[in-house]
Amino acid sequence: MKIRKPDLEIRPKVLALLVSAFPKSRYEAGLVEQFHVNETPIHEWACIHINRVIAYIAFSNAYNGSKICGLHLAPLAVAPQFQRQGVGSELMKFALRQESIKNSPVFVLGDPKFYRRFGFESCTIPICPFDKNNKHFLAIGNPPTSRFIVGYEPEFGPR
Repeated sequence: MKIRKPDLEIRPKVLALLVSAFPKSRYEAGLVEQFHVNETPIHEWACIHINRVIAYIAFSNAYNGSKICGLHLAPLAVAPQFQRQGVGSELMKFALRQESIKNSPVFVLGDPKFYRRFGFESCTIPICPFDKNNKHFLAIGNPPTSRFIVGYEPEFGPR
């Protein structure tokens, strides 16, 4: 198993992984595809096993108004046949150790039980526009002390 930045050759495999990992949603694949089409600056890694993408993680900018205030983790995906085997956890640990990630606040909207294992904590600020009462909104390295609604890249908008 190797972890590396996706290149043009494996991008279609990343999209196929996202479709298989989220069978009831095309949102995640569309999000990543739009990041690439629009050349939105993101940090991303794919886990490769026998020339197949089995996991993927991406981080995009988080905003306080027009100022970058951290990163959003989305999506994190693991191929169904590799889930619950530690692949996603290894990819997460790898990503959180990278210079481009470890020195920034990182926000995620997801299962608190899963993300707490990596040091994420529930947060009341900033306010997530996609999660009433920030029930599933977590952060790691979160220094904000003032209330604001955290912004996302335009690709997160409605589809």
